[in-house]
Amino acid sequence: MSTLPPLRRLTQGPKFHWFGYYDKEQFDPTGRFVLGMETGFEGRTPQPEDVLTVGVIDLEEKDSWTPLGTTRAWNWQQGCMLQWVPKTKSTVMWNDREEGRFVSHFLDIQTGKKRTLPAPLYTLSPDGKWGVAPDFRRLNDCRPGYGYNGLPDPNPHKQAPEDAGIWRTELKTGKTELIFSFADALKAWPQDEKAWAGTKHWFNHLLFSPNSQRFIFLHRWRKPSQGAGFSTRVFTMGGEGNDLHLLYPYNRFSHFIWRDSTHITAWAHLPSHEFKFYLFTDKTDKTEPIGGDVMTSDGHLTYLPQEGGKRWIVNDTYPDKEGFQHPYLFDTKSGKRTELGKLLAPPAYRAEFRCDLHLRHSRDGKKLCLDSAHENGRQLYLMEIGDFLAQ
Repeated sequence: MSTLPPLRRLTQGPKFHWFGYYDKEQFDPTGRFVLGMETGFEGRTPQPEDVLTVGVIDLEEKDSWTPLGTTRAWNWQQGCMLQWVPKTKSTVMWNDREEGRFVSHFLDIQTGKKRTLPAPLYTLSPDGKWGVAPDFRRLNDCRPGYGYNGLPDPNPHKQAPEDAGIWRTELKTGKTELIFSFADALKAWPQDEKAWAGTKHWFNHLLFSPNSQRFIFLHRWRKPSQGAGFSTRVFTMGGEGNDLHLLYPYNRFSHFIWRDSTHITAWAHLPSHEFKFYLFTDKTDKTEPIGGDVMTSDGHLTYLPQEGGKRWIVNDTYPDKEGFQHPYLFDTKSGKRTELGKLLAPPAYRAEFRCDLHLRHSRDGKKLCLDSAHENGRQLYLMEIGDFLAQ
């Protein structure tokens, strides 16, 4: 098949719509409802009182948009962590800021029943029991565009505080506990004092394994001499903060996804093959390159569920020299890359305000939803790829 799949625009202006990151469930279990976010402006950092609307699109009712709620805790890259709650049929979750703290809302869109937990969440365990989150206050201070405005870092001048880090929340009760602090990170596979001198540390990009037993996260830090740059280590640990493993120590590690509960695919730099996508085996030092000569640049990748979730990868690219982003399908079995589109990223959409495609698949893997600004303003688009998987 040589033709590109058609794009169906799901949302319309004058307001702007998108979903954010690629590792969250955007489609409900039936494939009929698609989550999204709506705002009336672009091109500037969200301020504490800027309100974002979360809503749902009905694919069987002329792509109608129904607002579900609002939030004052969001950013351009990951929104408010809006997602369907695992092991539920119709419950969605998103973060917000209320009464001087970040919280998380849970809403059943069928019954209208809503409850609020006293902690924000970053990633939910696939068994629907737990959530974990970094310190969004510190994240906003250290990595603008990924944290939330509105609450200052309570430890702005501390290198690695003991009272902040990664929190674990039981979804049923809302009970929250600190399971890994910034101070703990400095004690894990410690470097010499010179390496840590003058550094400030934060955590980002947490994601549970498919079996809910472990999660991965990035430990990052910055020296004054690095400017806006930073260094990175990658850890996995048990869901209770136990069994810590240093997955990657080499400083240059980017987007990743769990292939299954023991393997992680990520864009990284290793001495063996330099920058490449690699398949890491958790709790070991085993790695192997993946993607051959066709998946050669960083992107936001995820595995489709077909054939056990190990064969097909959907991925995207950052804008090329001409400003185009390229969604594509990669077959790990044949090594073949199939182009799915060529979408212009206008020059205004760069840095914090960029509009990455962030391909998200339906539960059956036959549809993709993506964010794009190629029609003068970020909107949500649907792409049917079932025929491409039958080649």
